Amino acid sequence: MGLRMNAALASFAALLLAIWLEVRLHPAIAASLSNHLPYALASFALLLAPLWFFGFGAGEWLRDSARSSGLRIFLPALLAVPYLVSAIPARDVRWVIAVPMFALPVTLAAFLELPALPSKMVWRDGVVLAALALIYMLGLLGTAWPYSGLAALSKLFIVDLALYLYVVVRRLAGVGYCLLPGRDAIARGLKEWIYFLPFGIGLGWGTGFIHFHSRLPSATQVSAELLVTFLLVAIPEELFFRGILQNLLETRLGRRPALLWTAVLFGLAHFNKGATFNWRYVLLAAVAGFFYGRAWRSRRQLLASAVTHTAVDVVWSLWFR
Repeated sequence: MGLRMNAALASFAALLLAIWLEVRLHPAIAASLSNHLPYALASFALLLAPLWFFGFGAGEWLRDSARSSGLRIFLPALLAVPYLVSAIPARDVRWVIAVPMFALPVTLAAFLELPALPSKMVWRDGVVLAALALIYMLGLLGTAWPYSGLAALSKLFIVDLALYLYVVVRRLAGVGYCLLPGRDAIARGLKEWIYFLPFGIGLGWGTGFIHFHSRLPSATQVSAELLVTFLLVAIPEELFFRGILQNLLETRLGRRPALLWTAVLFGLAHFNKGATFNWRYVLLAAVAGFFYGRAWRSRRQLLASAVTHTAVDVVWSLWFR
């Protein structure tokens, strides 16, 4: 555990440095935040920390250490601290935001904690997952960080909460949330990406959703795209849809139906990418979700599906959007 935590700390510091350099390379972001930039970065770092350190075993350690039900229920209230770190210096603390950010984690933790749940998916899981999805999709916490470039912070809050609820409180087995780079997970993720390519490109061109753009992006642009997509898109979405939802559905429906239903729900979650219902995006996302689900369930490793997801999104963003 000691070596893993040292690796987590060193990589987290490197990650924050890379993000700071990325912000510096985009003066418009820094200018929009002005004097608020240090507090925004501190808030971001605090929200990113659970996402990162849970991937190195902190979740399991916390689960074993927090043996009291009361402690497990009230501990996630700390997830609201990053909001205060950002809002207090700006003199913009809004209780209509602060109170729900303290109360929501405690309420959902208590809802899953008492009484203890069986290993199979139950109605309380459906309520919790629906609540988290609706809060994100409706942007109910979007005004917590009302600055350009900080939209991802409310998403990180929800992802941190989902991680805590299902790793520490629910103790869901088989999530596969490990960010230690493994050859098997990376290879499997890339293999599923290759399998997806003919379907994705064929359907994309056939429906007119994608168009090839001949360009040679810089190494810096590719690196930034990989980092941001992996951290803020692939990991959060794969945790919710594969590590939690598909995982739970398998306990009720079996492996194949769970894979198909999760892919459909993943596709439908992309319905609002545009002014109207974007059926092309829904279709492509559902097909992609099928391959993400295959990557995850092959070894029950979230890193595998996150690699597939990152590769699909980065290639689309750089050459086919």
